[in-house]
Amino acid sequence: MQILFNRPRRNRKSGAIRDLLAENHITTNDLIMPLFFTKGSKTKTEIGSMPGQFRYSIDLLVDKVRELEDLGIKAVSLFPCIEESLKTLDAKEAYNPDGINQLAIKEVKKACPNVLIMTDVALDPYNSAGHDGIVDQETGEIINDETLEVLAKMALVQAEAGSDIIGPSDMMDGRVGVIRKALEKGGYKNTLIMAYTAKYASAYYGPFRDALDSAPKAGDKKTYQMNPANSIEALRELALDEIESADIVMVKPALAYLDVISKLKENTTLPVAAYNVSGEYAMIKAASSLGYIDEKAIVEETLVGFKRAGADIILSYFSEQMAKYLKSS
Repeated sequence: MQILFNRPRRNRKSGAIRDLLAENHITTNDLIMPLFFTKGSKTKTEIGSMPGQFRYSIDLLVDKVRELEDLGIKAVSLFPCIEESLKTLDAKEAYNPDGINQLAIKEVKKACPNVLIMTDVALDPYNSAGHDGIVDQETGEIINDETLEVLAKMALVQAEAGSDIIGPSDMMDGRVGVIRKALEKGGYKNTLIMAYTAKYASAYYGPFRDALDSAPKAGDKKTYQMNPANSIEALRELALDEIESADIVMVKPALAYLDVISKLKENTTLPVAAYNVSGEYAMIKAASSLGYIDEKAIVEETLVGFKRAGADIILSYFSEQMAKYLKSS
């Protein structure tokens, strides 16, 4: 009989030992729950491509945030579905202080003052062209610097309404610095910016665009969102976001970009977030509905994988589900 002194399996022999020696854990402190909302009252419409996710009227959005708070979730990210009549080429509804987005922020903050509210800064929900920036109607070019002016106004009205964390997701050059300057001038020195540092031109966003009806009317987003083939480029974006005073940096999507999460974590002292996006959610839900996978096990493994890669914060449509798993265990 062979004598083995080194037996790694000793550290796996029981659930108690595996838990004791686990290098990464998911808690509700790690999670941000994205939520969709729209106009109306007492309405809740399921998003077809995202089973279990809904567009809420603001009153029911507030109820949902209360439920999440009771589960231990301390942060939500809000995304408005804007009616088509309010969408324009200049996206001026984006900085309407009385718009639905600002109303939702105020109502959620009033009802749940201890829940952190993150808000999205990009023009696609408000832009009749469906792009994250202003579109030159003659050339089709997404105009960077003109867009920055609108993003700054947008961030300021969100901060005024009560947003705790501004999330610029547009990928325009220089937007973090412009937004930071606007917040400082406006007296919102303590409002955080979570930069979408490495946001890729990904095919994983389809269900999200269904949820907000925000797909581009023409062209694509490849001139501003990053090339999925690149990872070193993310370090350039990281360096710029640090210089421009981002407080948190993010990688989006997450599942196919674990190497990028890890690369950012190794090259910054800022907290790193990962966005577990709509297409990733939809794939797990679809496979689960067909009985191909154990959904609970897959969700837990996926989220801990983001932590293992280096994510300090996880935005995920599974946040509520994960919080329920944690509570039941």
